[in-house]
Amino acid sequence: MIKKLDWYIIKKFLTTFVVTLSLFIIIIIVFDISEKLDDFLSKEAPIKDIILKYYVNYVPFFLNLFSPVFIFISVIFFTSKLASRSEIVATLASGVSYNRFLRPYLITAGLLAILSFVLNAYVIPHSDKIRINFENKYVRDIKDDYTNHVHRQIRPNTYFFLEYFGYADSSGGGVALEYYENNLLKSKLYGRKINWNRKLQKWRLEDYMIRDYLPNNQEKITTGKFLDTTIEFNPADFFRHSDDVQAFDLNELDDYIASEKARGADNVEFYITDKYRRYASPFSTFILTVIGVCVSSKKSRGGVGLNLGVGIMLSFIYLFVIQYFNTYGQTGIIPPIIAVWIPNFIFMGVAYYLYRTVQK
Repeated sequence: MIKKLDWYIIKKFLTTFVVTLSLFIIIIIVFDISEKLDDFLSKEAPIKDIILKYYVNYVPFFLNLFSPVFIFISVIFFTSKLASRSEIVATLASGVSYNRFLRPYLITAGLLAILSFVLNAYVIPHSDKIRINFENKYVRDIKDDYTNHVHRQIRPNTYFFLEYFGYADSSGGGVALEYYENNLLKSKLYGRKINWNRKLQKWRLEDYMIRDYLPNNQEKITTGKFLDTTIEFNPADFFRHSDDVQAFDLNELDDYIASEKARGADNVEFYITDKYRRYASPFSTFILTVIGVCVSSKKSRGGVGLNLGVGIMLSFIYLFVIQYFNTYGQTGIIPPIIAVWIPNFIFMGVAYYLYRTVQK
């Protein structure tokens, strides 16, 4: 049963967490406005869209990404306050075990971890679509984007080549579409120019030639001026930014990973790493909560400031370790599932050591 002690700690935990987030929201908005104000003014972004389409959707994404760190700092802050007022000493002296004292912390961490997973996996991705559309329109210079030397597998045994493609006019040149059967080239489609019809979601080739390779070294050549075709490739993929992956929920991310694997894309590990990160990040809430309690539950001469300083230092180390191993996972040097869990295992060891050595 949840008793008064549990409710007291849970209330302190959640209140401190909400206040910490609220203060950080203000800091985020102030710095982000100062950075993007010129873009908003030059592109005449409506104030209503800035608030409702951008910041309402940007702040939850950013806060959820770093929620384990905020939870960690919140635990250290309010637990240090409890220790400085000798409330923890009194609680333990009354016969409450240290494990029992940890229970409300872990209950709250569990609730926040579940909330974080649901938000990160299903809710925030849909709001992120709105944010990304706003950034594409008012922040990014996507209209000037240009790519060349595209080489993708668009379906099994079918490969798509494109010399160049521009976002502004949705056109490119130097097109080749190859189809193989039993490792033998069976057909090849050439095109001098290619255009993407955004409304019909179709490609149009100009000055095309189709070369079919028949048995007995025979060839069939077909030429023409225009050809409308449904090549399974969307030009939006040419200009996808790394943070756009946040706009996929878990189901969409699985589908996108499968399609990228079928195309033979060379950056699949980046998306797989983000998928596993969504599972690993909520779990870190428990680890950091235990570390926070163990670091701050002992009354210190330095008071709250010393414990908070230690907490902030550990937070930066935690973020560095996550980013360090995520980079290895995104580049395929380390299997993504291992890369995202290594930081948790490292800090799990730290949590266990602190738990074993903390004064109980």
